[in-house]
Amino acid sequence: MKYIIVGLGSFGSSLAIKLTEQGNEVIGIDTNMGRVDMYKERISHCICMDATDEHTVSGLPLKDTDLVVVAIGENKGANIMATALFKNLQVKRLISRAIDSLHEKVLHAIGIDEIVHPEEESAERWAKKLCLKGVLNSFELNDDFSIVEAVLPPEFDGKTIREINIRENYNLLVLTTISNKEVKSIVGKTRNITKVKGVANPDNVLYLDDILVIYGSNKDIKRFLN
Repeated sequence: MKYIIVGLGSFGSSLAIKLTEQGNEVIGIDTNMGRVDMYKERISHCICMDATDEHTVSGLPLKDTDLVVVAIGENKGANIMATALFKNLQVKRLISRAIDSLHEKVLHAIGIDEIVHPEEESAERWAKKLCLKGVLNSFELNDDFSIVEAVLPPEFDGKTIREINIRENYNLLVLTTISNKEVKSIVGKTRNITKVKGVANPDNVLYLDDILVIYGSNKDIKRFLN
């Protein structure tokens, strides 16, 4: 996949490096030439430019880019301006970093639904979310093994863990499953209830809305989800 990461501070540079290491093509952008020089050997492409300048940004290969991440953290104004610019240029998918709750509200107001909070979520976790289709959350045990929450691939809807034969076919262990159910209160209001179904057993039937909590190597998790 092809990514543009705007802002090569601690979070942005870590994310860009992780995505590059996983075989993606990444363009890293920053106004600081020192940062560009620092990471040019570790990120596919590094460019020193102002991401709030429409003329300059429109020259980027936006139509060929799968995802833009505005990771600017030290300047909320620049973050919002760059985010609005990429939004107006109608990139395929746009994620922006929020510094605080007010900043997040502004991003929501300009139509940004995917927001990252680096103070709470690591670049490692976001790299896994972006690279592995269907991953909702992850916990990295080391560089090679993880526990992840992932949506059930559609082809396994209605099948048991035994029928999928996930242990033998994919070398993965299903720890548990989580379901989200919509329930109505006595006054007619609906709300979602998340239910952890306990330790998984081979006869558990899996449904399309289920979330799987699985353990295994990152390579095998990727093979299963893709």
